Amino acid sequence: MALGTAPAPYELRFDSGRSCLDLVATRHPVERLDSVTRLRAWLVGAGLVPTGASLPGAGPPWLTAFLELRSAIEQLVLGEIEGAPADGALERVNTLAAPAPPAPCAVRTADGTLARALREAPECAALVACVARDAVDLLTDPAARALLRQCAGDNCPIVYLDTSRGHRRRWCSSEVCGNRERVARHRRRAALART
Repeated sequence: MALGTAPAPYELRFDSGRSCLDLVATRHPVERLDSVTRLRAWLVGAGLVPTGASLPGAGPPWLTAFLELRSAIEQLVLGEIEGAPADGALERVNTLAAPAPPAPCAVRTADGTLARALREAPECAALVACVARDAVDLLTDPAARALLRQCAGDNCPIVYLDTSRGHRRRWCSSEVCGNRERVARHRRRAALART
């Protein structure tokens, strides 16, 4: 993506700072997890499975499970930010976090270096548990929770972890919402200069 350009409508983004927040961001501005193929791409992009991992069971039930988790995490995170606890969502995330995550292992590649792999093809519940555990870890860590921010962009509900120097990050992405804000500001100044 060129600097200053918006991502393609279905481009998956991984700039919120946590996999659980990246999952929530797949809902905005349009549905980005609209197929099992897109879910597979998200699982690789989020680092939950290595590129080329075998996911023989991946199908519509997997997509449904991740969309359900996304909804629960979104309710939980927004409830924490707004000071309105979402206990039903908390219970659901805790339940989804219970299964054991997939077991990783190191394997030698053709060039002799080590690469991450999974011991066996993961089940859906194990992958869902990874993201649910990330949400539990995030929301139970006071230092991390204090860095949660909601994008200041117009109509952008994306939540991210502000790890910027000085904690002054305002937008989910400088290239997307930040650029929109800068363009709008420029247009306002130009309109005032013309009058």
